[in-house]
Amino acid sequence: MAVNQLEDVIQKWRTIEEFKPEDHELFLNAGHTCIAQGDGTLLLNFIKDEANKHIVRSMGGGLVPALVSEVLRNGRSAVHCQAILSELVQICRVKEVLNTLLQQVDDADPNAIADSIIVLMPPIQSVLLRMSELKAPGLSMALDSLQKQISKLPVPYSNKQEQEDVCMNSLREPLLQAQLDREGNKTEILPLWNFAAEIMAILVVIQESLPKILFYHPVRGKEDDILEKQACHPNESKACIAYLLFVQLIAIDVFPAVFSPVFVLQCNMEYINLLLSRKDESWILKGLDLHVKSLERITACSLPVELLDLKPFHEVPQSLIKIMIECPIQHLRGRSLVVFQLFIEKLNGEAKHKFFRRIIKTSHHAGVESTILKNIKNQVEQTRKSVYQDGWFEGTRLISLLRDTICLPQGHETDLLHGMDRVMESLNLLRYLLIQKRGISTGEWTDLCHIAETYTKLLRVCLSMSKSYYGTELKRLRENKKIKAKEFKEASGKRSVQSLIVKTETLGSMPPEAQDKVLQCALVTCDLMESLVVRIEEIIEESQK
Repeated sequence: MAVNQLEDVIQKWRTIEEFKPEDHELFLNAGHTCIAQGDGTLLLNFIKDEANKHIVRSMGGGLVPALVSEVLRNGRSAVHCQAILSELVQICRVKEVLNTLLQQVDDADPNAIADSIIVLMPPIQSVLLRMSELKAPGLSMALDSLQKQISKLPVPYSNKQEQEDVCMNSLREPLLQAQLDREGNKTEILPLWNFAAEIMAILVVIQESLPKILFYHPVRGKEDDILEKQACHPNESKACIAYLLFVQLIAIDVFPAVFSPVFVLQCNMEYINLLLSRKDESWILKGLDLHVKSLERITACSLPVELLDLKPFHEVPQSLIKIMIECPIQHLRGRSLVVFQLFIEKLNGEAKHKFFRRIIKTSHHAGVESTILKNIKNQVEQTRKSVYQDGWFEGTRLISLLRDTICLPQGHETDLLHGMDRVMESLNLLRYLLIQKRGISTGEWTDLCHIAETYTKLLRVCLSMSKSYYGTELKRLRENKKIKAKEFKEASGKRSVQSLIVKTETLGSMPPEAQDKVLQCALVTCDLMESLVVRIEEIIEESQK
């Protein structure tokens, strides 16, 4: 019995919520008859009818095996069956239809595995995209079923097949999106981790050596070769290989140990930058992990200044800074700071000196600038304690660096609350240098005092203006609290306190209680800065007696 012969039954189905086994049997028989008789258009129109959506959602999944068989057979209604399959995966219950599709993968004819996977992959992908909280286990199930069938296929046996083969693309999607870290459970073999290990094993057998894939590019100028190599080995796939190799240690036993840690870092920086530049948590985590593993084998204070002239060594720190400042995920911000600091520790003295200048000029963020100033203080301290001195954080080189870093770029208009981190670290650095004056020549001491006096003089002007402003606004805010809530709401948008930017927020957008706390904090911060300014002035005055 075909669908067009069930008009009365269909009208009844449209009015009920639950379907009986005999309803399922009748529906499937009608659908199978349409498929067998080539009436794909009739069945497609029935499924696309909005009035039948509930019927299709409840019983349509049972048609999937027959539809797949008809598409594989390339029968007279194959095109319509393909369209019906696409409709069903958007309408039917995701868990049910995914299980049905994966069962078709598992039951694929051994002589038609490749054709079956080609037919089934688009609907499987569509179902996975519909999933929300079940997406991860669904993806694992799908990859596990597909991998079992793909592993039965013969290895490519010609150069053309090897060049067209997509082992490489599977490294980009889904492995770059997947969580592969097994630190929480070393004994459990996760399906995706197992899949990654098998892909790497296949690469070792059928592709070029791992170092050649990762480290060596075509000779510059041979554009056709470059395009061919990029098409065969996408950078995202190579980034995934680097992550699997150096972080997860998959296939590390077949990787030559002749490459120096600095060379490996230099080559990996391109992949690290690619991973960090994506606004995707899984990509960023892999980039951070790869950066850490690439740095760990490098001796402290050994990376030469010449590396900073290479484009990736400029871009990766900028990417880390961007994550630290803009990323909404807290643990990524914190981890980026840790990796940023680790990179600093691996630079030699000259490289640190150049790197600190570069970041101070380009970051435009008080928190990042305070990190650099703290590192300058640490380097000065280490230089004075160490027997080996490279001279980059003492004498005239230090004075030159201080002139570029201890300043108020916006002059007397500086927002001290927003720039508190940088100001406090600048004052702490000056106080430390003025107290620890051992080994400083008379000329250098004079220069240091001049830097300190210039800075504190301008800072006092800023402090005076800021304290006056914050005090006035706090008084006004507390007077406004006496006004009724409605009047306060109408008037709050007109107060000048709206223009005060604090940690990227506008005071006017905060509740009155929060504004009160922020303004009190601002006044306390100003008092703290002023006490440090007074101490610095006292040290300079005592030294001149």
